[in-house]
Amino acid sequence: MDALLVLLALAAGAGLPVQAAVNATMRSYIGRPEWAAVVNFGVGLVALLAWVAVLRLPPALSRAAAAPWWSWTGGVLGAFYVTAVVLLTPRLGVGATLALLVAGQMGAAMAMDHFGVLGLAARHVSAGRILGAALLVAGVVLIRR
Repeated sequence: MDALLVLLALAAGAGLPVQAAVNATMRSYIGRPEWAAVVNFGVGLVALLAWVAVLRLPPALSRAAAAPWWSWTGGVLGAFYVTAVVLLTPRLGVGATLALLVAGQMGAAMAMDHFGVLGLAARHVSAGRILGAALLVAGVVLIRR
């Protein structure tokens, strides 16, 4: 695996607990997790627009119309995720919230890989992958105690 990709994944992962805390703080000022998520996505939109403007990346919006209907649901899933994190972080703590999220992600990822859904290649579940997921769930239990 390319070391740069590993570092990128680690950096993105390290940003999630910071994002959870930042968004939970915004919620304490703005009053609702939904509005904190709106602020999150609004600031993110401005940052992404600035990024594509600086890089002068031309949009290919005419091709977006040909995308399958389910490829448009990413924003809805992202909104649900951010709102849930904003709601859960003050109640469960950053560690437990992210551990539970990772456990949920791993379960869904293994099922998606196994069945090759949404255009992904099938990668069958092995005993090692099941053991890894079970250890992750055990870790969630230990973090919650």
